[in-house]
Amino acid sequence: DISIKKLCLNICVGESGDRLTRAAKVLEQLSGQEPCFSKARFTVRSFGIRRNEKISCWCTVRGAKAEEILERGLKVKEFELWKGCFSDEGNFGFGIDEHIDLGIKYDPNIGIYGMDFYVVLGRPGYRVRYRRARKTRIGPKQKVTKEEAQKWFQTKWDGILTSKKQRIR
Repeated sequence: DISIKKLCLNICVGESGDRLTRAAKVLEQLSGQEPCFSKARFTVRSFGIRRNEKISCWCTVRGAKAEEILERGLKVKEFELWKGCFSDEGNFGFGIDEHIDLGIKYDPNIGIYGMDFYVVLGRPGYRVRYRRARKTRIGPKQKVTKEEAQKWFQTKWDGILTSKKQRIR
């Protein structure tokens, strides 16, 4: 009864301008929808960013499209995730280094970008917490725990959980 409620894709470039618009094109190719932009909360001189400067792009995907994109992302990770990728609320996230591993054709004009995947899991009735009218809290039986999310990942995707974080050198 646990299902994917949404998949959040994020590419943080760390600067505005041409690189950010190219990263947005990558997200648009992948998700088929126009991404949103996030701004820096404060100025960091060592990073060379100013407050309110656009530094990243993201989009939220739901339904069958989210499942298809997640499968492509997990294929890159060889269906192997670190146990620390799972939050206490039963969500999980991971990152990939190159978007071209997802099956998007390499374009020299765009370049190569890494991206973050974050998956929010829930049970039927999860909407009660977020709807506009008659909002209420979700009971403990309705929430997805870390262990349930890990079990779901192992059964649904035949995933492997590792106790050590993988370092690619």
